[in-house]
Amino acid sequence: MAQYFSIHPTHPQQRLIMQAANIVRDGGVIGYPTDSCYALGCHIGDKDAADRLRRIRDVNEKHHLTIVCIDLAQVALFARVDNARFRFIKQLVPGCYTFILEATKEMPRRALHARRKTIGVRIPRHAVVRALLEAIGEPILSATAIIPGDSDAVSDAQELRTRLEHDLALVLDAGPCGTVPTTVIDLTGPQAQVVRQGAGQMDSALFF
Repeated sequence: MAQYFSIHPTHPQQRLIMQAANIVRDGGVIGYPTDSCYALGCHIGDKDAADRLRRIRDVNEKHHLTIVCIDLAQVALFARVDNARFRFIKQLVPGCYTFILEATKEMPRRALHARRKTIGVRIPRHAVVRALLEAIGEPILSATAIIPGDSDAVSDAQELRTRLEHDLALVLDAGPCGTVPTTVIDLTGPQAQVVRQGAGQMDSALFF
């Protein structure tokens, strides 16, 4: 059964953050809050955890997973970010945006889109996930907490625990997050392309 931590949404308790970080490092798949909606995440380098994450979401290797990063420097380790894309992303983060980028050789192949060899990257604003990323020291491999058969993400941590109690190692409850996922922007071509309009607002003037 999943452990359950009630955590402060803006000033997360360090003791709980460190316990959560250890659970991720040990291979656990967790449910955690973001600034758009709840997400499911695991350690970026753990194959078994990544396989469980895909099974929970009922998605295959052609579905884009996301690496959730603390900053652009961390993004650049795993995705190709030239000057134009760096400037573009910098205008929008941290926030409710996921960027599709070409992956570097540092990115585990199992996390990539099978055909395109690309990865989604995100730099969130939510204090809980930022504290967790600091504690882990690496990105989290992640997917929106949409349970198979549902159309929207789970917005309540108690519901997430009840419905996935045998699949998750931990649920971090920081209160309601909403059900609107991130805005997804594909940056693999010569021009930025919005492929999903979500919680992040776009201004056409930002396009490179």
